[in-house]
Amino acid sequence: MSTENQFPATLGENEDANYELFIDQVQQTGQVWGLYGDDGWAICPSVEFEDTEVFPFWSDERYAAALCTEEWKTYAPRAITLEDFMSEWLPGIHEDNAMVGPNWDLEMSGLELEPADVAQMLSPETND
Repeated sequence: MSTENQFPATLGENEDANYELFIDQVQQTGQVWGLYGDDGWAICPSVEFEDTEVFPFWSDERYAAALCTEEWKTYAPRAITLEDFMSEWLPGIHEDNAMVGPNWDLEMSGLELEPADVAQMLSPETND
């Protein structure tokens, strides 16, 4: 059975379930997906925190690709290894005082989390 068929084809509206799927799938595949375009990596203004940006990431290329429409049509999914995500990305996002948006849905809605919280959930020790 392929990994692709183990997970839903699209993300639902339940933000907590989408986050749980993000953690499970990233741990299983060892990849995180972001959107990359001519201006670099996709970022969004936070709706929860003033003067804060959010880096959206997805656990599956299909979820990221589904957002490449309208104002994001110049972006394309790009894989990041879990190792790089943990050692480079999350510390960098923290240094930038930005947040992580895991598995946002088609409405670009989802949780906005501290990078350290995401790192803790992805850490192998968390799941022992």
